[in-house]
Amino acid sequence: MQNINLETKELLNLIEKKDKMVAMLAPSFPVDFSYPEIVGMLKRLGFEYVVEVAAGATVTNKQLHALLKLYPNKRYITNPCPTINRLVKNKYPYIIPFLTPIDSPMIATAKIVAKKFPGYKKVFIGPCFAKKLEAKEDHPKLEILVLTYKEIAEAFQAKNVFLEEGDKSFSFDIIGTETRLYPISGCLAQSAGLTKKFTDLEYDVISGPKIIEKALQDFPYNLELKILDILYCEGGCINGPGVISKDSLDKRRERIIAYWDHKGGI
Repeated sequence: MQNINLETKELLNLIEKKDKMVAMLAPSFPVDFSYPEIVGMLKRLGFEYVVEVAAGATVTNKQLHALLKLYPNKRYITNPCPTINRLVKNKYPYIIPFLTPIDSPMIATAKIVAKKFPGYKKVFIGPCFAKKLEAKEDHPKLEILVLTYKEIAEAFQAKNVFLEEGDKSFSFDIIGTETRLYPISGCLAQSAGLTKKFTDLEYDVISGPKIIEKALQDFPYNLELKILDILYCEGGCINGPGVISKDSLDKRRERIIAYWDHKGGI
Protein backbone atom coordinates (compact mmCIF):
# COMPACT_ATOMS: atom_id res chain seq x y z
CA MET A 1 0.00 0.00 0.00
CA GLN A 2 3.02 2.28 -0.28
CA ASN A 3 1.59 4.13 -3.31
CA ILE A 4 -1.84 4.62 -1.74
CA ASN A 5 -2.59 7.98 -0.11
CA LEU A 6 -3.41 8.56 3.55
CA GLU A 7 -7.20 8.73 3.25
CA THR A 8 -7.39 5.50 1.24
CA LYS A 9 -5.12 3.80 3.76
CA GLU A 10 -7.33 5.05 6.58
CA LEU A 11 -10.41 3.59 4.85
CA LEU A 12 -8.66 0.27 4.29
CA ASN A 13 -7.68 0.19 7.97
CA LEU A 14 -11.32 0.83 8.95
CA ILE A 15 -12.35 -2.04 6.69
CA GLU A 16 -9.75 -4.36 8.23
CA LYS A 17 -11.00 -3.48 11.72
CA LYS A 18 -14.58 -4.06 10.54
CA ASP A 19 -15.63 -0.62 11.80
CA LYS A 20 -19.24 0.40 11.24
CA MET A 21 -19.27 2.79 8.27
CA VAL A 22 -21.68 4.87 6.19
CA ALA A 23 -20.73 5.97 2.67
CA MET A 24 -22.00 9.41 1.66
CA LEU A 25 -21.96 9.54 -2.14
CA ALA A 26 -21.80 12.97 -3.78
CA PRO A 27 -24.43 13.73 -6.46
CA SER A 28 -21.78 13.84 -9.21
CA PHE A 29 -21.17 10.07 -8.83
CA PRO A 30 -22.94 9.08 -12.10
CA VAL A 31 -20.02 10.68 -13.96
CA ASP A 32 -17.86 7.75 -12.83
CA PHE A 33 -20.17 5.02 -11.49
CA SER A 34 -23.46 3.35 -12.42
CA TYR A 35 -26.41 3.14 -10.07
CA PRO A 36 -27.37 0.90 -8.34
CA GLU A 37 -24.19 -1.10 -8.92
CA ILE A 38 -22.01 1.40 -7.03
CA VAL A 39 -24.10 0.83 -3.89
CA GLY A 40 -23.56 -2.91 -4.09
CA MET A 41 -19.82 -2.46 -4.59
CA LEU A 42 -19.56 -0.11 -1.61
CA LYS A 43 -21.49 -2.52 0.60
CA ARG A 44 -19.25 -5.39 -0.45
CA LEU A 45 -16.27 -3.17 0.30
CA GLY A 46 -17.40 -2.85 3.91
CA PHE A 47 -20.03 -0.10 4.20
CA GLU A 48 -23.21 -1.04 6.03
CA TYR A 49 -25.15 1.92 4.66
CA VAL A 50 -24.80 4.07 1.53
CA VAL A 51 -26.59 7.42 1.40
CA GLU A 52 -27.09 10.01 -1.31
CA VAL A 53 -25.56 13.42 -0.55
CA ALA A 54 -28.33 14.88 -2.69
CA ALA A 55 -30.42 14.36 0.45
CA GLY A 56 -28.20 16.87 2.22
CA ALA A 57 -28.52 19.23 -0.73
CA THR A 58 -32.27 19.42 -0.12
CA VAL A 59 -31.47 20.58 3.42
CA THR A 60 -29.05 23.17 2.01
CA ASN A 61 -31.84 24.49 -0.21
CA LYS A 62 -34.30 24.63 2.68
CA GLN A 63 -31.78 26.57 4.77
CA LEU A 64 -31.24 28.96 1.86
CA HIS A 65 -34.99 29.52 1.52
CA ALA A 66 -35.24 30.26 5.25
CA LEU A 67 -32.33 32.69 5.02
CA LEU A 68 -33.84 34.56 2.07
CA LYS A 69 -37.18 34.76 3.86
CA LEU A 70 -35.60 36.00 7.11
CA TYR A 71 -33.35 38.56 5.40
CA PRO A 72 -35.03 39.42 2.07
CA ASN A 73 -32.93 42.53 1.52
CA LYS A 74 -29.54 40.90 1.97
CA ARG A 75 -27.33 39.72 -0.89
CA TYR A 76 -25.60 36.34 -0.97
CA ILE A 77 -22.85 34.21 -2.50
CA THR A 78 -23.67 30.49 -2.27
CA ASN A 79 -21.31 28.38 -0.16
CA PRO A 80 -21.38 24.66 -1.16
CA CYS A 81 -17.98 24.95 -2.91
CA PRO A 82 -15.09 24.76 -0.39
CA THR A 83 -12.61 26.15 -2.92
CA ILE A 84 -14.71 29.30 -3.36
CA ASN A 85 -15.06 29.63 0.41
CA ARG A 86 -11.31 29.45 0.89
CA LEU A 87 -10.62 31.83 -1.96
CA VAL A 88 -12.97 34.38 -0.40
CA LYS A 89 -11.57 33.97 3.12
CA ASN A 90 -7.92 34.07 2.05
CA LYS A 91 -7.97 36.61 -0.78
CA TYR A 92 -11.18 38.62 -0.46
CA PRO A 93 -12.04 38.75 3.27
CA TYR A 94 -14.23 41.81 2.72
CA ILE A 95 -16.66 39.51 0.85
CA ILE A 96 -17.03 37.03 3.75
CA PRO A 97 -20.29 38.61 5.01
CA PHE A 98 -21.93 37.72 1.69
CA LEU A 99 -21.25 33.96 2.02
CA THR A 100 -24.41 32.07 2.95
CA PRO A 101 -24.06 30.85 6.58
CA ILE A 102 -25.67 27.48 5.91
CA ASP A 103 -24.57 23.84 5.66
CA SER A 104 -23.04 22.50 2.47
CA PRO A 105 -24.66 19.29 1.17
CA MET A 106 -21.78 17.22 2.60
CA ILE A 107 -22.16 18.75 6.06
CA ALA A 108 -25.96 18.53 5.99
CA THR A 109 -25.71 14.86 5.01
CA ALA A 110 -23.17 14.16 7.75
CA LYS A 111 -25.60 15.59 10.30
CA ILE A 112 -28.41 13.41 8.93
CA VAL A 113 -26.17 10.35 9.16
CA ALA A 114 -25.05 11.24 12.70
CA LYS A 115 -28.70 11.23 13.83
CA LYS A 116 -29.87 8.19 11.86
CA PHE A 117 -26.78 6.01 12.27
CA PRO A 118 -25.09 7.10 15.53
CA GLY A 119 -21.67 5.60 16.14
CA TYR A 120 -20.97 4.97 12.46
CA LYS A 121 -17.91 6.40 10.69
CA LYS A 122 -18.96 8.90 8.02
CA VAL A 123 -17.08 8.59 4.71
CA PHE A 124 -17.76 11.19 2.01
CA ILE A 125 -16.96 10.11 -1.55
CA GLY A 126 -16.88 12.83 -4.18
CA PRO A 127 -15.03 14.71 -6.93
CA CYS A 128 -13.28 17.33 -4.79
CA PHE A 129 -9.98 17.41 -2.88
CA ALA A 130 -10.95 20.65 -1.11
CA LYS A 131 -13.71 18.75 0.70
CA LYS A 132 -10.93 17.20 2.78
CA LEU A 133 -10.12 20.68 4.14
CA GLU A 134 -13.79 21.47 4.72
CA ALA A 135 -14.12 18.29 6.78
CA LYS A 136 -10.88 18.57 8.75
CA GLU A 137 -10.63 22.33 9.26
CA ASP A 138 -14.22 23.61 9.23
CA HIS A 139 -16.13 20.71 10.79
CA PRO A 140 -13.69 18.46 12.67
CA LYS A 141 -16.30 17.43 15.24
CA LEU A 142 -18.28 15.61 12.55
CA GLU A 143 -15.25 13.35 11.93
CA ILE A 144 -15.80 12.92 8.20
CA LEU A 145 -13.28 10.94 6.17
CA VAL A 146 -13.15 12.31 2.61
CA LEU A 147 -12.13 10.31 -0.45
CA THR A 148 -12.32 11.23 -4.12
CA TYR A 149 -13.71 8.94 -6.80
CA LYS A 150 -10.14 8.16 -7.83
CA GLU A 151 -9.34 7.15 -4.26
CA ILE A 152 -12.40 4.92 -3.76
CA ALA A 153 -11.43 3.20 -7.02
CA GLU A 154 -8.02 2.52 -5.42
CA ALA A 155 -9.78 0.98 -2.43
CA PHE A 156 -11.93 -1.22 -4.69
CA GLN A 157 -8.80 -2.43 -6.43
CA ALA A 158 -6.91 -3.02 -3.18
CA LYS A 159 -9.76 -5.20 -1.84
CA ASN A 160 -10.49 -6.89 -5.18
CA VAL A 161 -14.03 -5.52 -5.33
CA PHE A 162 -15.22 -5.49 -8.93
CA LEU A 163 -18.63 -5.14 -10.55
CA GLU A 164 -20.90 -8.16 -10.08
CA GLU A 165 -24.36 -8.93 -11.42
CA GLY A 166 -25.78 -9.01 -7.89
CA ASP A 167 -24.87 -5.35 -7.36
CA LYS A 168 -27.93 -4.38 -9.41
CA SER A 169 -30.21 -5.43 -6.54
CA PHE A 170 -29.02 -2.72 -4.14
CA SER A 171 -30.34 0.80 -3.53
CA PHE A 172 -29.52 3.87 -1.46
CA ASP A 173 -30.45 3.77 2.22
CA ILE A 174 -31.23 7.51 2.13
CA ILE A 175 -32.20 9.19 -1.14
CA GLY A 176 -32.47 12.77 -2.39
CA THR A 177 -34.34 12.92 -5.68
CA GLU A 178 -35.00 16.68 -5.88
CA THR A 179 -31.37 17.80 -6.01
CA ARG A 180 -29.61 15.19 -8.14
CA LEU A 181 -28.69 17.89 -10.68
CA TYR A 182 -26.74 19.82 -8.01
CA PRO A 183 -23.22 19.10 -9.38
CA ILE A 184 -24.00 20.85 -12.67
CA SER A 185 -23.25 24.58 -12.71
CA GLY A 186 -26.44 26.54 -12.11
CA CYS A 187 -28.47 23.66 -10.73
CA LEU A 188 -28.39 24.96 -7.17
CA ALA A 189 -30.22 28.02 -8.46
CA GLN A 190 -32.58 25.82 -10.46
CA SER A 191 -33.37 23.26 -7.74
CA ALA A 192 -33.75 25.95 -5.07
CA GLY A 193 -36.19 27.84 -7.27
CA LEU A 194 -34.00 30.94 -7.52
CA THR A 195 -34.57 31.08 -11.27
CA LYS A 196 -38.28 31.68 -10.57
CA LYS A 197 -37.87 33.84 -7.47
CA PHE A 198 -35.39 36.31 -9.00
CA THR A 199 -35.10 38.11 -12.32
CA ASP A 200 -32.18 37.48 -14.67
CA LEU A 201 -30.47 40.59 -13.33
CA GLU A 202 -30.96 39.56 -9.69
CA TYR A 203 -29.15 36.21 -9.83
CA ASP A 204 -26.13 34.92 -11.72
CA VAL A 205 -24.48 31.55 -12.29
CA ILE A 206 -20.70 31.39 -12.57
CA SER A 207 -18.18 28.54 -12.83
CA GLY A 208 -14.59 28.15 -13.94
CA PRO A 209 -11.31 29.55 -12.55
CA LYS A 210 -10.91 32.01 -15.43
CA ILE A 211 -13.96 34.08 -14.52
CA ILE A 212 -14.78 33.49 -10.85
CA GLU A 213 -12.38 36.03 -9.36
CA LYS A 214 -13.79 38.91 -11.38
CA ALA A 215 -17.30 37.82 -10.40
CA LEU A 216 -16.32 37.82 -6.72
CA GLN A 217 -14.57 41.19 -6.99
CA ASP A 218 -17.56 42.77 -8.74
CA PHE A 219 -20.26 41.31 -6.47
CA PRO A 220 -20.16 43.90 -3.65
CA TYR A 221 -20.62 46.72 -6.15
CA ASN A 222 -23.28 45.17 -8.39
CA LEU A 223 -26.18 46.09 -6.13
CA GLU A 224 -28.81 44.74 -8.50
CA LEU A 225 -27.36 41.22 -8.16
CA LYS A 226 -29.03 39.54 -5.18
CA ILE A 227 -27.46 36.08 -5.29
CA LEU A 228 -24.45 34.51 -6.97
CA ASP A 229 -24.50 30.75 -7.57
CA ILE A 230 -20.78 30.02 -7.98
CA LEU A 231 -18.57 26.94 -8.31
CA TYR A 232 -14.81 26.86 -8.85
CA CYS A 233 -14.58 24.07 -11.41
CA GLU A 234 -15.72 24.88 -14.94
CA GLY A 235 -19.11 23.29 -15.52
CA GLY A 236 -19.48 22.48 -11.83
CA CYS A 237 -18.55 19.53 -9.62
CA ILE A 238 -18.80 17.16 -12.60
CA ASN A 239 -15.38 18.56 -13.53
CA GLY A 240 -13.71 18.15 -10.13
CA PRO A 241 -10.06 17.03 -9.92
CA GLY A 242 -11.05 13.79 -8.16
CA VAL A 243 -13.17 12.61 -11.10
CA ILE A 244 -11.94 9.57 -13.03
CA SER A 245 -13.81 10.16 -16.30
CA LYS A 246 -12.07 11.70 -19.29
CA ASP A 247 -15.37 12.30 -21.08
CA SER A 248 -16.35 15.77 -22.27
CA LEU A 249 -18.33 18.05 -19.98
CA ASP A 250 -21.37 17.56 -22.20
CA LYS A 251 -21.17 13.79 -21.78
CA ARG A 252 -20.77 14.15 -18.01
CA ARG A 253 -23.82 16.42 -17.86
CA GLU A 254 -25.77 13.86 -19.86
CA ARG A 255 -24.99 11.15 -17.29
CA ILE A 256 -26.16 13.33 -14.38
CA ILE A 257 -29.33 14.32 -16.24
CA ALA A 258 -30.03 10.69 -17.22
CA TYR A 259 -29.71 9.58 -13.59
CA TRP A 260 -32.02 12.39 -12.45
CA ASP A 261 -34.49 11.89 -15.29
CA HIS A 262 -34.81 8.15 -14.78
CA LYS A 263 -34.95 8.42 -10.98
CA GLY A 264 -31.72 6.46 -10.68
CA GLY A 265 -32.49 3.93 -13.38
CA ILE A 266 -29.43 4.12 -15.60
